[in-house]
Amino acid sequence: MATELADPQGFLWVDRLPAAHRRALLAQLLQGHVITERLETREEGKRIPVPDGLLHHWIALVFVPGVNLPQVLELQQNYDHHQEMYKPDVQRSRLVSHEGNDFTVDFRFYRKAIVTAVYNTEFAIRYFPLDATRAWSRSYSTRIAEVEDPGKPTEREKPVGRDRGFLWRLNTYTHYQEKDGGVYIQIEFIALSRSVPAIFAWLVNPYIKSVPREYLTHLLEATSKALKKKQGDASGSGAAVWREPLRLTAVSWRRCAENRRFPGWARPSPGSGR
Repeated sequence: MATELADPQGFLWVDRLPAAHRRALLAQLLQGHVITERLETREEGKRIPVPDGLLHHWIALVFVPGVNLPQVLELQQNYDHHQEMYKPDVQRSRLVSHEGNDFTVDFRFYRKAIVTAVYNTEFAIRYFPLDATRAWSRSYSTRIAEVEDPGKPTEREKPVGRDRGFLWRLNTYTHYQEKDGGVYIQIEFIALSRSVPAIFAWLVNPYIKSVPREYLTHLLEATSKALKKKQGDASGSGAAVWREPLRLTAVSWRRCAENRRFPGWARPSPGSGR
């Protein structure tokens, strides 16, 4: 990861792919699709053993046109509102503390497929600005407790580390890059869950392995939707959204005058510089 961060040409995973594959994926991203891919890290070419555990290593990308990096970071760091943006996956979100680029956040996660799982979690999140167009963040789970009977009078947390083990640890690494008239958002997801007895593996393992793809797809789709809505609200309210100074030609001035859309404006005289 450190090597990738040091390479401005390979800041995004897609930029490190062979040319043909990169062009195909970029075309999908520019059309608004979320790209997901399962990854595997090896040590000296060999698989890394995880006794009694399952590793889930995924990467997902989306491109959001018409927004800039500060707008994206502002939305991402508004943690008290994540429960609204990412429901039903996030049932509750609360900013616990914030100092500089460091955030501590409580989330309640919800997932329903073959079985339902609800977790109370805490994450330590740090942002790393790189330059005017690039930033990244890392998020480490510091506490994960499965909830039994959620929403009922009998609701309680199972002892940490003594639950069904669908979500044991979770780290995410998010890259943000502003280019091509918008912002690319990339999430690298590394989760650990417990393996299950072979007799149940056929039922449980497909569920566990399906969660990252579905979760990341929904997360990035919801992020894109929230940013576009915010952009639309700003445009509708009359807020300035110009990236360059407005330039009016002589034809434009004539049309404005004819339509009486700007009655307080006068056509500039030649050479006035207005």
